[in-house]
Amino acid sequence: MTSRYYVTTPIYYVNGAPHIGHAYTSIAADVIARFQRLDGKEVLFLTGTDEHGQKVEQAAQAAGTGTQEFTDRISADFRAMADAMGISYDDYIRTTEPRHKQAAQALWRKVQENGHIYLGAYEGWYALRDESFYGEDEIVTRADGVKVAPTGAPVEWVREPSYFFKLSAFEDKLLELYEQHPEFIGPAGRRSEVVSFVKQGLRDLSISRTSFKWGVPVPNDPDHVMYVWFDALTNYLSALGYPDLDAPKMAFWPANVHVVGKDIIRFHAVFWPAFLMAAGLELPRSVFANGWWTIEGEKMSKSIGNVVDPRELVSEFGLDPIRFFLLREVPFGGDSDLNRRSIINRLNIELANDLGNLAQRTLTQIARNCGGALPARVEGTEDDQALLAQASLLPNLLRGQIGRFALTDGLEEVWKVIRACNSYIDRQAPWALRKTDPERMAAVLRVLHDAMRVIGTVLQPYMPGTMDKLLTQLGVETGERDFAALDRPLPAGRALPAPQGLFPRYVEPEEKA
Repeated sequence: MTSRYYVTTPIYYVNGAPHIGHAYTSIAADVIARFQRLDGKEVLFLTGTDEHGQKVEQAAQAAGTGTQEFTDRISADFRAMADAMGISYDDYIRTTEPRHKQAAQALWRKVQENGHIYLGAYEGWYALRDESFYGEDEIVTRADGVKVAPTGAPVEWVREPSYFFKLSAFEDKLLELYEQHPEFIGPAGRRSEVVSFVKQGLRDLSISRTSFKWGVPVPNDPDHVMYVWFDALTNYLSALGYPDLDAPKMAFWPANVHVVGKDIIRFHAVFWPAFLMAAGLELPRSVFANGWWTIEGEKMSKSIGNVVDPRELVSEFGLDPIRFFLLREVPFGGDSDLNRRSIINRLNIELANDLGNLAQRTLTQIARNCGGALPARVEGTEDDQALLAQASLLPNLLRGQIGRFALTDGLEEVWKVIRACNSYIDRQAPWALRKTDPERMAAVLRVLHDAMRVIGTVLQPYMPGTMDKLLTQLGVETGERDFAALDRPLPAGRALPAPQGLFPRYVEPEEKA
């Protein structure tokens, strides 16, 4: 039976337009989803939008539009961004959908029935920007007298009736979870932060509001709407058909990984498992937090005006080069800087020179010197066997790297083989062998072809469009592109289409003049 794999992005908050950070998280989750599909898994890949809360209500008012109309427009923009970035999601969840509201209310009722919710009154510091309450010990007073949360968001003193979740009762259970399952939170730095936070002691969590109405009504008490995080986190279940535990998609629960930004790791690694424990549901296998992007060394900010729409980068550099750059530049999980020079260097050196040139040299020589037909495999030299052995290890190496969400390390493993191929073609010089030993020339080109087939196959999750072109030029048919198919050599004599360049070198506009 095919094993299942469930991967999610966070659901993106619709109080503003999508930016490069959203695209980065989605592309990372997409690479994981595509990889698992190639590895024979039945995958469910979920993304979507988080559309409730006071911030959304205020953003709609500021835009002079109805709240539902506002969320419809912004959610559609996030979906358009996902489509533009080649995100192969299977479902797109919106928290304003009936299926989600029903699931959130069902989860609330289950947690309440199990004795983990009580009615009280909340009094404390609340940051509207974060949609989060903070303790007195977390508040800092700035030089201008404004009190702010650890995130820098201004806070105000709030008092209102509220339902509370008994988060304090789960402190020991959460610490036991982190100790027994260190893979539950990644990377290691984020795990340390969460453990430290929980060890400082957990207070019961206010999970309802009465001061605004844009949210999921609390069951049997419509004066209250759910705290946006209780509502939002439930999306990972509502897309599966919860509370119907027999719904076909519920077989995908628990999630294999929630890919999130590091700013929301606390909600996913503390609140979410506690809610699930309280409801008697299985916990996700892991939560992995990616880092943040600075822009040319500066923090991304609307006030500075340096917020980057990823679609603009794609229109200039192409989709696959941008997908590649985002996951190549810095180890996944760390913070990264987006700058033009780095994008152009990655495109010209690693894509155009290393990979594109390798493909062009090999395929052009097969077209010219082998009648455009795939040469036969022969018993090779030690040099041939060493390169093919190195290439054959790639699927398993990447299985390990993707399995631990080391997406950047996975690319480096592929580039080791690409560099080895370039060294091999320079050593073997098939263009010279054409005159002195055409049989050896054909054997060398077949070795290069076989190695590139593996490279093209394992790079599909990262650069699906361009690897489709490469595999087509290599004569690899649609049903021969997953990892299992690599065990079946392509037949000699297969006609290959005329080679075409994969990655044109990027030249700055002023350099063209």
